[in-house]
Amino acid sequence: MGHKLKIAGWVSVGVVAGALTTVSLQTVARGAMTPLPLEEIQQLSAVFGLVKTDYVEPVDDKKLITDAISGMVSSLDPHSQYFDKKSFKEFREGTSGRFVGVGIEITQEDGLIKIVSPIEGSPAFRAGLKTNDLITKIDETAVKGLALNDAVKRMRGEPSTKVTLTIFRKDENRTFPVTITREEIKTQSVKGKMIEPGYAWIRLSQFQERTVDDFVRKVEEVYKQDPNLKGLVLDLRNDPGGLLDAAVAISAAFLPENVTVVTTNGQLADSKATYKAAPDYYQRRGGGDPLKRLPASLKSVPLVVLVNEGSASASEIVAGALQDHKRATIMGSQTFGKGSVQTVRPLGPDTGIKLTTARYYTPSGKSIQAKGIVPDVMIDESEEGNIFAALRMREADLDKHLNSGQGEERKDEAREKAREEARKRMEEEAKKPAADRKVPEFGSDKDFQLVQALNQLKGRPVLVSKTLTERKEEKKEN
Repeated sequence: MGHKLKIAGWVSVGVVAGALTTVSLQTVARGAMTPLPLEEIQQLSAVFGLVKTDYVEPVDDKKLITDAISGMVSSLDPHSQYFDKKSFKEFREGTSGRFVGVGIEITQEDGLIKIVSPIEGSPAFRAGLKTNDLITKIDETAVKGLALNDAVKRMRGEPSTKVTLTIFRKDENRTFPVTITREEIKTQSVKGKMIEPGYAWIRLSQFQERTVDDFVRKVEEVYKQDPNLKGLVLDLRNDPGGLLDAAVAISAAFLPENVTVVTTNGQLADSKATYKAAPDYYQRRGGGDPLKRLPASLKSVPLVVLVNEGSASASEIVAGALQDHKRATIMGSQTFGKGSVQTVRPLGPDTGIKLTTARYYTPSGKSIQAKGIVPDVMIDESEEGNIFAALRMREADLDKHLNSGQGEERKDEAREKAREEARKRMEEEAKKPAADRKVPEFGSDKDFQLVQALNQLKGRPVLVSKTLTERKEEKKEN
């Protein structure tokens, strides 16, 4: 294991403002250089010269070059990215689960920034921002047309500095400004509890540097409350991913030692790798094995893993490994389909690029890129069905997405219509009191999918979805 495993950037259902997540490897820059196409380089040089001499106003040399690099890399796929000094610093900070910002999970909708949820206890939470609020301006900058990453950058900053967000609240049909003081946000990626005697629920919302240690502590708490655990629900719904070593460790917590968790394959020799359920593949340099404290019975306790369209990347590695080794029953709906690996290569002391260098494969050899993990048992998100599932973005919805490399993609013609209908339903739901909404908080006593997971563990009848079917890989349009 010569790699140091690190996090990179990805947007799914939402991203924590300032901490973008996916699966990645960080390595040093390669020494070998590919021969340059001279004719195309001459054209690039000619364009550079024309812009310098003919453009309406002077343009900085450095800006032209960095924008050219950024355009070259970002045109490849949704996950490849150029890091300037500021974004490289933010990228490195993102792995810790700590950042300075306002504390909201966001996504894009109709060119605006939509709040998926404020992080509990954050400045945004205290300021009263709500799920589905739309941000129309950040300070004096209009959000319309602004890239999501640029919006994240503008909301981040130094501690104790202020940022003014202009909010449009649909259900109240009003626009208003909110000035928020930035502070360090500490995201909590693991929570859990005993649902009832003998049955526990542990939820992972991201795979961060602290996730494995926090997971071990939570398991210890659960076993302290009930040493004779009869069943466990591992909840990965809406978990957008994170660190590869954390995904390997969580998988290893439940699997026999040394079995394959995930493999990767790409052009480079170091992108062809197999990661196993052993400390060498997840133990950080200078640290011990964080899984040593886990009770031995965790390897055999009956296990259900809950997933949905928002489960991506590292979440899919865990679900795929546990499914292929028949260690858990996967329940819910088909996952996001983020099956690629990004490698971060430094270009200097404070800049770099994040480049897609490999696809990853489940232990049985399946690529889930642009397809996802298909649950063993399809479960609707509520008793009324999958009310809002169509709103969740998937890998196949992203421009320039990488295909699976294992067959053609098929176009889903009905998806946009379903999304529009779901959007209208969500707007109606948002007007209701929280207690009356059809999709309650994960882990609550009204969590329909969790109830079905417990039924599965107890051998009781499960209300299987009558409408969900396996989603085929969609045809990529050029």
